Amino acid sequence: MIEKLISKHQKVLNGLRTLFRSSMHDHIIWDERLIGIKGARGVGKTTLILQHIKEVYGFDKSCLYINLDNIDFPYDNLVQLAEDFDKTGGTHLFIDEIHKYANWSIELKNIYDNLPEMNVVFTGSSIIDILKSKADLSRRAVVYHMQGLSFREYLQIQTGASLNSYTIEEITQNHEQYCQEINSQIKPFQHFSHYLHHGYYPYYLQNIETYQIKLSNTIALMIETDLPMLLNVDIQYIGKLKKFLNLLSRKIPFKPNVSNLAAAIGISWQSVINYLHYLEDAEILRIIPQEGKGIKSLSKPEMIYLHHPNHFFVFSDVQNNSGSLRESFFVNQLSYMHQVASAIKGDFVVDDLYYFEVGGKNKTYQQIAGVENSFIAADDIEYGFGNKIPLWLFGFLY
Repeated sequence: MIEKLISKHQKVLNGLRTLFRSSMHDHIIWDERLIGIKGARGVGKTTLILQHIKEVYGFDKSCLYINLDNIDFPYDNLVQLAEDFDKTGGTHLFIDEIHKYANWSIELKNIYDNLPEMNVVFTGSSIIDILKSKADLSRRAVVYHMQGLSFREYLQIQTGASLNSYTIEEITQNHEQYCQEINSQIKPFQHFSHYLHHGYYPYYLQNIETYQIKLSNTIALMIETDLPMLLNVDIQYIGKLKKFLNLLSRKIPFKPNVSNLAAAIGISWQSVINYLHYLEDAEILRIIPQEGKGIKSLSKPEMIYLHHPNHFFVFSDVQNNSGSLRESFFVNQLSYMHQVASAIKGDFVVDDLYYFEVGGKNKTYQQIAGVENSFIAADDIEYGFGNKIPLWLFGFLY
């Protein structure tokens, strides 16, 4: 049986054709014995691990890739597979779509405890919670979260340029220098609107014309398949959940009135809160707390955004809604590695330290006047000056 899986592994590697390499690859400590890579559908988890396998192991039989989305898995369980692989000299097992397997956390724990020479890398949905799984893997697994392409990564794919990433501290202090350096190589602002429309998920490379259709199908799969399977959402509520999302998408970004939402759809107040949780876990929505309140304080959500600007084009015509796109982009790029909250003065506060007002090129400092560490993230400009920073530069954080 192991020979059958090795043959499939080799065919997958032979068919690997990629035009980019995720920057996340270099941040993963691949020597760990148990590594988890979480992320939404379509962000490139499979490509990431296959590239690593091809670069490091090639066709060496000490490494094996399996995808649990395939229906012809020949073993009764993962432990049995790992034991057979170990007997043949296998040392590195890569398991894709682990969430498709019912008792995945327990079996990973058993493999980790009983096969000390076996290194396992697994990928799973953004919805799975390692800490709340049936077997607590928190002391065993190192888990990474993979986000879609940053604007910087998109530019590298489109132009072939080698571009550095920067910390938020570096951007706020040295943005004028970075803008000069970047604009001397490429013209990032020329690509910005394209990225907002179709640049977040790597499968745009397959066909830009069908990108929105594929993204719409991906969102539908998350709601119809992932939520019932991973969060035990009753199938009978899927229709209401879709109606709920469509209602939200026409108002986003907005500060919700939970009672009004509940009445509009015919569900309870608590169900609205649960639905918001579900859609955020699936990386369809992004919920922003109010400054001074905890991230998980969702009894009264402060602001709700779509997860990324690309999602707007699935739900509505946003040609005249540039403000929503700007804020969604800013929140998406900053939230990956920072805590973003709705600010009392200005639009956002990041890590309780940096205050930002997001707007067009003519945006003034009026709303953040006198606020320490305050900045304007301005669209429609190539270069910044003083505390006014080009919005696109915040796409260089990863």
